[in-house]
Amino acid sequence: MVDVLVAAGFPISTVVTLPLGLIALFIGRLTPMACDSCNGAAADRFGASFTVAWTVLRVGLLVALAVLIASWAVPHQLRCAARRVALALAAPATLVVTFVAFMALVDWP
Repeated sequence: MVDVLVAAGFPISTVVTLPLGLIALFIGRLTPMACDSCNGAAADRFGASFTVAWTVLRVGLLVALAVLIASWAVPHQLRCAARRVALALAAPATLVVTFVAFMALVDWP
């Protein structure tokens, strides 16, 4: 029974993590449009903060993808079940933390 529950969590993690990652990437790419009408100091602050935030978002998405791949790479044995579950839960959590950090780092106009 435990093996069935553990095995069911990884496709769910994949189905949640990949679309959320694409949505976060899409929103990240749309973010520069928030400052289309900015000029002067506001545009400079936004541009500088967006550069850092964009780097954080890209690295965070890669980390979430690596964690997701690691959750699939751990052997399908009962002794590794806890590790697989932890990695499967860490992938979407990493994505959420990364997106929140991105939104917090941008100096919105």
